[in-house]
Amino acid sequence: MAQTEVLVVGAGPTGLVLALWLKAFGVQFRIIDKAREPGMTSRALAMHARTLEFYRQLGVADQAINAGLKMIAANLWVRGRKAGRIPLGDIGQGLSPYPFVLILPQDVHERLLIDRLTQSGVAVERPVELLSIEENEARVLARLSHGDGREETVEAQYVAGCDGAHSILRDSLDVGFPGGTYSHLFYVADVTASGPVTDGELHVALDDADFLAVFPLQGQGRVRLVGTIDGASDGRQHTLSFQDVSKTAIEHLRISVGTVNWFSTYRVHHRVAHHFRRGRTFLAGDAAHIHSPVGGQGMNTGIGDASNLAWKLADVLKGAGKALLDSYEPERIPFARQLVQTTDRAFTIVSSDGPIARFVRTEVVPRVLPPLFELAAVRRAMFRTISQIGINYRGSSLSSGQAGAVAGGDRLPYVPAASGPDNFAALASCSWQVHVYGGNAVSLSEMCTRHNLPLHVFPWSEAAGQAGLKEGAAYLIRPDGYVGFAEPEAERQKIAAYFARLHLVSRV
Repeated sequence: MAQTEVLVVGAGPTGLVLALWLKAFGVQFRIIDKAREPGMTSRALAMHARTLEFYRQLGVADQAINAGLKMIAANLWVRGRKAGRIPLGDIGQGLSPYPFVLILPQDVHERLLIDRLTQSGVAVERPVELLSIEENEARVLARLSHGDGREETVEAQYVAGCDGAHSILRDSLDVGFPGGTYSHLFYVADVTASGPVTDGELHVALDDADFLAVFPLQGQGRVRLVGTIDGASDGRQHTLSFQDVSKTAIEHLRISVGTVNWFSTYRVHHRVAHHFRRGRTFLAGDAAHIHSPVGGQGMNTGIGDASNLAWKLADVLKGAGKALLDSYEPERIPFARQLVQTTDRAFTIVSSDGPIARFVRTEVVPRVLPPLFELAAVRRAMFRTISQIGINYRGSSLSSGQAGAVAGGDRLPYVPAASGPDNFAALASCSWQVHVYGGNAVSLSEMCTRHNLPLHVFPWSEAAGQAGLKEGAAYLIRPDGYVGFAEPEAERQKIAAYFARLHLVSRV
């Protein structure tokens, strides 16, 4: 019987990122997908700052940026009239090394991740389908079916279900997937076009009936259209073409479509599994939660799941306390539930046919949103939310202490450097580490050496103070870049006690 430490089921962005993390941590794993080849079309487009920060740790951020387009501005249109423009650009300047929204189609994105995984010596096994699992306290037996008809049983210590909204693994765990489906049928089309909205910016038509968003893509005149189709039943969904799309919003935006490169329809769901873990089996990405496309949060949230789970699996496999794995669901499920609620409200305003929603969409939003975005505080708050850098785990069992405005469970604040590397450069080791900003850290050296903890001492700066850090304090940073323990007086005994309490291990 084949054996592995972790079996990753599903090779979309969530599964691929989980695999890249596991490879970086030295974990033995296999990654399977039932599709014969990666997807050639996609709906997911937006890549946010927190994802790029994770990708910097994995060494793929630059490739993603080179393959995508930075979102310059969002333009709002009502009944054929441009009603407002919201400059975006580097909206999060000073908050992240990636203060922008990146447009990168999911199919291009997946190929980039697959290439990186291949370069590291790992291949996605295709087409291989999970048939069933059987679990006891010591391991999971996974029965697999290969494309040639051969069946195989794999013994894994842990299984990660990243197999999408129709997850076989989630169904086998019987954890439920409550939620609902919006009434509108949506379409997505990759087209070559001309007109005023093919200018490299995002354009959104907030018309009375039709909804249409136009996203820029790389290539002359290439854009992605995302809109609604009214009056289509599920029975007709798979027979529709671009010719069936209402042309009202397209005409209002004066889009002249030349070539339709591909076209697809889909329905939008909002669901969160009751649990993200059952014993030695975990759910991540769309297998655990799906929600409306407002804000481009779905794919990024799945990548956040993978980044949270991977280091915990690696540490436990290397001998750390199993309490680390107990923290996965409590850290990730509250955000998934909150995200469904907030995107649901926004999506209702965008897509509802009701008179109140229509009034808000066509009259209130275009008049209120652009002036609000002129306020620096609003821009920063919006960036923290959309980019996901504002996600924190303060309520987690792994989070402790506070120094300055930074508490255990917070994402490590970004501190740009006047010269030389910034403080995020140290995170490339993907290991537990201690950060000190200003002060004398000599007393920490022996403790850090004993626990094999890298110690990074940064000069105190105005930027560090503005980020909420406390001069001379010590911050124990998790492998995913979140603060585990914040110790205001940099007392080494307290840091060592935290490390011992969780039976942590350092892989450096």
